[in-house]
Amino acid sequence: MSQPLTPALTHFDAAGQAHMVDIADKATTRRVALARGSIRMRPDTFELIRSGSAKKGDVLGVARIAAIQGAKRTADLIPLCHPIAMTRVSIDFALDAPASAVHCTARVECVGQTGVEMEALTAVQVGLLTIYDMCKAADRGMVIDDVRLLEKHGGKSGSFVADTSQP
Repeated sequence: MSQPLTPALTHFDAAGQAHMVDIADKATTRRVALARGSIRMRPDTFELIRSGSAKKGDVLGVARIAAIQGAKRTADLIPLCHPIAMTRVSIDFALDAPASAVHCTARVECVGQTGVEMEALTAVQVGLLTIYDMCKAADRGMVIDDVRLLEKHGGKSGSFVADTSQP
């Protein structure tokens, strides 16, 4: 016989069945989430991105649009996520030459009854996957890592700020 699930797992009912959380009675507040992740690669692949000389074109420009699209399509990808009317999605890429890495940061905002953490995390992943896709002919050994929520603000649970001193 299985153990009952902890009440902290809101996507399961008392019988352990998955369900979409009822947000009807939640207050409408401004919600903000900030997520970040990285893709590491060989130095020559990094140089293709930095110089803009990749065969498929402007890697970071395409990845930025893909990341925004990923945030917008989160509810289609994650089964129990609510569709959210986002008010802002911004994507920043930072080039890290010493590490031969590109860091992607997504900031997603809405005014609503549920948070945008999943949208920010999805945006980061889709942006990094797009970089991989556009550069895989040059480097199939790229590694996507360190994807995490950095901050979340708004809603009943208030704010969360990650301890970035921990890996």
